[in-house]
Formats: sequence, structure tokens, C-alpha cells
Amino acid sequence: MQQSDVVIIGGGVVGSSAAYFLASQPGFKGSVTVIEKDPTYNEAATPRSAGGIRLQYSTPENIQISQFGAAFIKSVGEHLSVDGEKPDIQFHENGYLFLATPAGLDVLTANQQLQRQMGASTELLQPDALAKKFPWLNTSDLAGGSFGPVNEGWLDPYSLLQAFKRKARSMGVTYLHDEVVGISHSKGHVDGVTLKSGGKIACGMAIMTAGIRARGLAEMVGIDLPVRPRKRFIYVFDCKDDIRTAPLTIDPSGVWFRPEGAGFITGVSPAEDQDPDCTDYDLEYNLFEDLIWPTLAERVPAFEAIKMSSAWAGHYDYNTADQNVIIGKAPQIDNLLIASGFSGHGLQQSPAIGRALSELVTFGAYRSLDLSRLGYERLLNGQLIQEANVV
Repeated sequence: MQQSDVVIIGGGVVGSSAAYFLASQPGFKGSVTVIEKDPTYNEAATPRSAGGIRLQYSTPENIQISQFGAAFIKSVGEHLSVDGEKPDIQFHENGYLFLATPAGLDVLTANQQLQRQMGASTELLQPDALAKKFPWLNTSDLAGGSFGPVNEGWLDPYSLLQAFKRKARSMGVTYLHDEVVGISHSKGHVDGVTLKSGGKIACGMAIMTAGIRARGLAEMVGIDLPVRPRKRFIYVFDCKDDIRTAPLTIDPSGVWFRPEGAGFITGVSPAEDQDPDCTDYDLEYNLFEDLIWPTLAERVPAFEAIKMSSAWAGHYDYNTADQNVIIGKAPQIDNLLIASGFSGHGLQQSPAIGRALSELVTFGAYRSLDLSRLGYERLLNGQLIQEANVV
């Protein structure tokens, strides 16, 4: 039987971040093994995401998590270079723009005030200021917008994932192409994991960062995670007008768009009653034709004459309780950590979450950023933390 001090189940961007931060923790001297069933990451959530990072949240912890993430991304070469080669993650600091009608202005204002109190540069813009700053925007029905010009934008998600993985491996982390099909435990303690290949790995601690598979893995140790696989679509379209300096813009309807290369990408989260658990990658083009395109054309007149060129689907590990990550020690298991339920925010939160997990392993407590409120316990005591800004 193989043995590792720490086994990380899931080698996506969060698991690889945790591996990197563990390997770089001066107080940690153990071995780390990452188990990933698909090293091509063809169906992983990260490469299929829009790659955004923002500080515009309604939850203080999420703002702090992204503040660290943005600082990490902007200095990524200091952290993840290998043999002098700096990763190119293509960070575009174009900002996020949340738009509101009169019905949503109070929430937008309260969120912006919280963000400013916590050091973000979010600007609250009245309709005339919006029209002046973004002349391509139809502001006729808007009451305002919040724009984050600093530490907000998007990056190449696959490049960040590979940068974390490459750096972790260079520091001695072992990656296994396999799948965890069993977790042995007794008396509130995980002893090891069983692999699909037939092998077993004994471990001193396990970390579960398995995305949409987390619920099934948690059930192996008797834990009920309110995390479900929810499918999201991203559509690519072309526009003849040059507005490629636009921020990632979120319409009051929830439809969003941003520049991507010579064109744009767009999407929307469906209504709750039209958002079933789903693990396939089948595309739905009627969502673009019936909802997204008309909304885009109304909000940006230049988008009346656009052409969709391609599309893809990916999945959120969606926390149905409050749309915030569940991170920390698993209930009744003293050596199992969980980071699950990112609800579409995993990429941008991966640096801070990886650091936090490494601190829990090394010190048994958070040292840099206290994420205790985001632990599993809130699901038991009813102290949910509802995130208002889920895109």
C-alpha cells in the first residue's frame, strides 16, 4: 500500500492551488499526493469557465478572498515561475460592471458601500456617468451601475490551472492519474483512499476538492453536502463594432458578456426552477436565441447585428444552501478537509482557498484569512451566508 501524508482528491485549480501552497509552507515537511481522474482536464470546470475575477460581492469573506486572488494573479511570476519561466495567464484588468434598474439600486448601493469599506475601488455610477463612460451602453431604464476598475477582469483559466500544477510538481508534489472510489474511515478518522486502478493510499490527512463529484465522495464518509452539478452555457459571438475594451458587463436580467479575442462571450444563469442537476455537456441554442440575444441587443445597440460562432457547456459545483464555498474540517471526521460548492467562483477563489487549506493542514487553524464562517457548521446551525452577487 502506498502512503502519503496528505492526499488531495481532485487536481483541478483548487486542488492544485492547495498542493502548491502546502509544498511552499515552511512549517509543512510532509508528502503530498494529488489524485486526478482526467489529467487532460477536458471536462473540468476550470477550462470551461469565463475566467473572471472580481471584488464585487456582498459577502466580506468573498471580497477578501478575491483581494488576495487578484494580488496573487498580478504577481503570478513571483509565485509560479519554474526554471525562470513565468506563466502567461493573460490577465485583462478591464473590470466588472454591474447594472441595476430602480428595483435593484438599493442592493447595488449597499454592496458597493461594503466593497469600498473593505478597500475595493468600486465606483457607483449614475445613468449619465454610465452613458459618458460607456457610450455604447443603453442606459434608458437604468438607475445606476457599479464598476470595479482595479483588481477585476479575466484571465486564461487553463493557464492558471497548469501553472499551479507545474509549480506543485516542481516542488515534489506527486500527481496520480486515477480516481478515488472509496474512502476508508473509522472512529471519525480517515485512514486512506481506494483507487479505481485497485491501489490504495494510506494518508494522514485528506482534502476533498473534487468539484461536482464532491457530494458523492462526501457520502462515502456519511456527509451530506448540499452541492449539485448545474450546467452553464457560454456562447461566442462576433460584432462588427469595436467595443472590445468593455468590462465584463452584467445586465439586470443576469445576462452577461465580455470581450474574448476578436469577439465576445456571453451567458446567463437560468431560473432556479429551470436549473436541474445535470452532468452532460449538451448545448441549448434556444437560450441564446430567445433570451440572451434580445437582451444584449436592447442593452448594447451594436449587438443587434451579431452572429453566434460557437458555444460550450461546463458545470458549477452549486451550493444550493447559500451559493458560498464550504471550506474547512468535515463534520465528525478529524482529518478530512473540504472545499466545495464554489457556485462558479472556484477559479478566482483558488489562490486564497489553497492557502487556507494549507494553513489548516499545517497549523490546524487559519493564519492569513479567517474563513471560519464558511465552514460546514453553518449548514447545521442555520447561519447561512447568502451571496447576492452570483453570476
